[in-house]
Amino acid sequence: MKAASGGNQKSTRNFYKKMGREKHDRIFAIMLLLPAIIVVGFTTFFPIAKSVIMSFFNYKLKANADYYWNDFLNYKELFQEGEIFNAIGTTFKFMIITVALIFVIGLILSNILNKDVKGRAVLRSVVLLPWIIPTIVTGLLWMWIFQPQYGVLNYLLMKLNIISDPINWVASMKYALYSVVTASVWRQIPFITIMLLAGMQGIPSDLYEAATIDGANSRQCFFKVTLPMLSNVIKSTLLISIITNFKQFPLFWIMTGGGPVNKTTTLAIMTYKNSFVNLNFGKGAAVSTIWLIILIVFSAIYNKAFKTARD
Repeated sequence: MKAASGGNQKSTRNFYKKMGREKHDRIFAIMLLLPAIIVVGFTTFFPIAKSVIMSFFNYKLKANADYYWNDFLNYKELFQEGEIFNAIGTTFKFMIITVALIFVIGLILSNILNKDVKGRAVLRSVVLLPWIIPTIVTGLLWMWIFQPQYGVLNYLLMKLNIISDPINWVASMKYALYSVVTASVWRQIPFITIMLLAGMQGIPSDLYEAATIDGANSRQCFFKVTLPMLSNVIKSTLLISIITNFKQFPLFWIMTGGGPVNKTTTLAIMTYKNSFVNLNFGKGAAVSTIWLIILIVFSAIYNKAFKTARD
């Protein structure tokens, strides 16, 4: 009886000792993370919360402008004017086309660069060039290419007799959005190519050997081995690309400024115009809040759909 009692006491002491150690480790981990949490809180969550709160107030940077609660007037004006719907549609159209193109082109390029082709090292360096160039320079470069009088694109198309007269690409109602899409695709291809290439190089060669022994050809190996093994990489890179293009601002502002006739006005352009052109920070914050909600909902649906498809 005494031995059993002594054993129970010992196990109890060990249990409390273990609990004390786990509590100590938990506190230590929190202390290590606290500086990062504080920095992220002040640089990310606090500005977001401030912007959301601001969207419910009349906040105009003008003479004699008061700062007061305006009973959702900013949101009412946005939906009554209707421009917000055009901006949402343009944003999604731009994002979907751009992400689809960079994914397909990046997948093809990464598959080529993953093979033992001649000059592979040089090709990898060349692929990275658009990514090295700053976004502002990219916008100016493509504006020069699309320039109607002396642009390279019009010159080549006219020499090939594809068009008879120069086209003002970035000022055209028909082509303005696709001009920005072209510049954006060219700028972002290196990122997704390198990410997919890194994922491909992490796939064990044994899987390809086993598939070949089972009679699979190169196309079957790509769809049955490469793509399934790249699922996590594809999920991450696509989500990053979606968010990047959803909030694309520099290329639009440099190349079109949201025109012509708001044809390329996205949520980012609309936020900037309301906040820093019209000096209506409350309305600009309302646009950014709608933008934030759409992104959160879209990301949740995307993750859910990707998980369902993978299962």
